[in-house]
Parts: sequence; C-alpha cells; structure tokens
Amino acid sequence: MTSLATFSIALSNEAATAHLMADLALLIGSGDVITLSGDLGAGKTAAARAMIRYLADDEGLEVPSPTFTLVQSYDLPPFPLLHADLYRVDDASELDEIGLSPLPEGTVALIEWPERAGNALACDRIDVALGHRPALGSTARAAEITGYGKGAHIVERLRSLRKFLADAGFAEAQRRRMAGDASIRSYARLIRDDGVFILMNMPKRPDGPAIYSGKSYSAAVHLAEDVKPFVAIDNGLRRRGISAPAIYHADLEVGFLITEDFGSEMFVAGDPPAPIAERYEAAADMLAALHQVNLPQSLPLEPQIDYPIPVFDIDAWLVEIGLMLEWYLPDRGAPVTVALRSEFVAMWRELLQKPAAAPRTWVLRDVHSPNLIWLGDRNGIARVGVIDFQDAVLGPAAYDLVSLLQDARIDVPETLELTLFSRYIKARRAADAGFDPAAFAALYAIMSAQRNTRLLGTFARLNRRDGKPQYLKHQPRIWTYLSRSLAHPELASVQAWYAAHVPPPTP
Repeated sequence: MTSLATFSIALSNEAATAHLMADLALLIGSGDVITLSGDLGAGKTAAARAMIRYLADDEGLEVPSPTFTLVQSYDLPPFPLLHADLYRVDDASELDEIGLSPLPEGTVALIEWPERAGNALACDRIDVALGHRPALGSTARAAEITGYGKGAHIVERLRSLRKFLADAGFAEAQRRRMAGDASIRSYARLIRDDGVFILMNMPKRPDGPAIYSGKSYSAAVHLAEDVKPFVAIDNGLRRRGISAPAIYHADLEVGFLITEDFGSEMFVAGDPPAPIAERYEAAADMLAALHQVNLPQSLPLEPQIDYPIPVFDIDAWLVEIGLMLEWYLPDRGAPVTVALRSEFVAMWRELLQKPAAAPRTWVLRDVHSPNLIWLGDRNGIARVGVIDFQDAVLGPAAYDLVSLLQDARIDVPETLELTLFSRYIKARRAADAGFDPAAFAALYAIMSAQRNTRLLGTFARLNRRDGKPQYLKHQPRIWTYLSRSLAHPELASVQAWYAAHVPPPTP
C-alpha cells in the first residue's frame, strides 16, 4: 500500500505562503516532485516563485510563469529544478516531449496543474493544494499538503518542522537559504527583529548496506546517526571555552535545532581562497588548548542520559581508507586484486598500531576552513567558531591538526603548515614538559596519510555514486598533502607501495 500523509494550514498572506515553501524546500532533495494544485488565482505560481527564489537565495530573481513555455529550467545551487505549468497540456503523452517523463536524473520538478498529467505523475510526490480563504482576507489561502509514497515522510517532517518553529516563536521569521555540505543536513537563516539565528535540519541517517562486518559505512566509521551527538559535543565544547554555537531550541527526536549564528567571516580570503595566517594561528592555539587537558569519554545529553563518544579505532580507519580501493583506484583504471587488497590492509593494520596506542582526546574530525568562523569581537581562542563536530570521536590529537593544516578545500602552503605545526608543538610543550615532538610528528604523518587516502576515495565516491563531480577538483591537492606525509621515515614502506600501485589523480 502506498504511504500517505497529509495536513492542512491557513496562510494569512503571501509571506506566509513563502515561509511554507521555504520550509518545504529545506527538506527536499534531488529527484523529488512537488505539485501545486488549485483553481485559477489560487496562488500556485506565487508559491512556485517563492520556492525557487529561496533555493536560489535571490529574492529578486525573475521567475516567469511557464504558462506558454510549459517548462522553465533553473540551475540552482542545491540541484537543477524544472518549473512546469501543464494547463495547456491536453494529453499525458505530451510529458515526455517537454522533458518531464522521465524526469532528468538529479532534478527537482515543481509542477502546476498536475491533474492534466492524469496517471503519468510519479507515485512518490508531494502535492500542495491551494485554495482561497476569503473569511481571513483577500490574500489569505488555505493549503493542504499531501505526501504520496516516499513523499509522505517529507510531509510528516514538514508538519513537525512547522510545529517546532511555531513553538519556538519563529513561525513568522524570514527564511534565507544557507549552503549545505556533503551530508544529509540542511540549514536556513531565521531572521527576526531581535537577530539572526540558524535552523539546522538533521534527519536520522538512513541505514546503508551492511557490507562492513555487518555494519553500514556510517556505523563502521562512527558517523553521527542523528542530531544528539551534535548537542552533546556542542555543550561539552562550550563548557571548556571553545566557541561552539549556543543552542536555543532543540527537538532531539525529530532532528531540528535553532542555534546561534556566528556570521560568515571565514578563515580564508582572496581568489583563489588562501589561508589568513592570523586566523589559522588562533585555530592551532585552540586545538592545542583542547588537547592539553583531560577530556571525558562521555557527555551528558539529557537528565540521566549520557552520550558515549565512540572510539576512532583501527577497524574504523581501515574501513575509511578502503574507499581508495573501492572508488579511487577503479576511477584511475588501476586493478584491485585480492592479493593487492590483502597487502594494503596488512600494511595499514601494522602502521595504525601506533596511533591506536596513543593517548586519546576529542577528535572533531573536520576542523578545516568550511567549518571555522572568525569571531573577531571575542578574545584568544574564543575567536575560533567551530560549527561541525557531530561526528566527533576519541582518538589521537594529531588527526585534527592534520585536518586544519592540510585543508582539503584550499591550498595550505607547506611553509605555513610547518610554521603552524611548530606553533602547536610549542604550546603543547609549554603545558606539558613531557610532550614528545618527534613521536607527535610521526603520528601526524600517519594520520595525514590515513586521512588523505580516505579523502581520495571519498571524493571519487561523491562523483561516481552521488553525482557531485565538483569534489574531484580537490584530489590533486589531497595528493600533494599525501605525498608530504609519505616522505616521513615512518611511512617508507607505504610510500613504496603507493608508488607501485596508486596512480596520481587527473590534474
């Protein structure tokens, strides 16, 4: 039986309609179909225009009615979108002529007058039926939102989001889209008279295939399954003087947060973007301060409920770097035999014994430029705003320093990397006379090789599996970082193996 979910709301004016369509836009993704039904003048085109402008983050974007062109296409930041008006369509067979049957892969369809398509529409879709509500005013509308098939889950989530925003006092706030990342999370800015806030949408991660010793990839490498780890780590960081965003409202079960907005002052500048040395120095100081104190292995989440931080262990590291064999080497036309795979795993399992035995601290995992915000009105390490840490684990401190100094998204010159590395070492030695710089440098090289091996595979997978070719442009940079780390004497055998079996990425 096809899943079905529906709810109705009153929309007092066009702004309320725009809020509804922005909330829906926050929850949809590539391949979704949204239909807009209702009589002439019910507000279908206004609703479509509001959603397209939200996704484009451009309130002045020209969005003409496609009544005469039938279909208008938009190349929007999150995905391509087709806005169709089927009023002049006489037969469902015409849908293939205008490019709606089948829908192009990875595209969202926004369709007015869906009844003209008969039974040709996708079974998995969301319908927004609009009608006049003259009793509430000339611009008032009623909306009935219905999800069919896979669309039912989105509609249930939309209902929860609308209640969450209303209960938190943000029902009337203006919505502005924010750029997302490679995850399933999405974000919006909420603007009220008293300030600007961040809305985070983090649904529970869907289970992937259990191909890693009976676990999905996300479970095997300890990626957050829902929003609860973010909340626990956030509060733990703030209690220790690290600038993580304050959380004002939370729905831990459904996965919605309203948090402090750190703004958009980044750690890079220029074209192409380059590190701002002063800000990277503060980030290195922040990591040194975090790593020089004993940190708990679990954190309070709710009264009488703790969140145990998972351990970043050898098994997780091997699953991560296995992405090179699964995705990167096939992309480069390199053979992956059973013998080659066995050599790779045995070599890495031996190498990873050293970081596995190292003292453990909180590893935030992605301490790099997209996840750092400069808070210039604060002092010291509090100037470093961190916003992405829900996948935090217990592991070697060197890992996060690698993610900062070998930024996957921008070029960090080797001279700056060495300067910041020395600055971190000096801070650690000042706090602990027994800190061993040589041992830490070896751990840094090993975790660099592990992280960058994983990233080569991750970016190949994002391209091939997820249709995100933009990540391939980072592979040559990752290769440069990897080559630096493999030059460490501790990795001589790994360097020789890579030279024999791993081709460099395409420039």
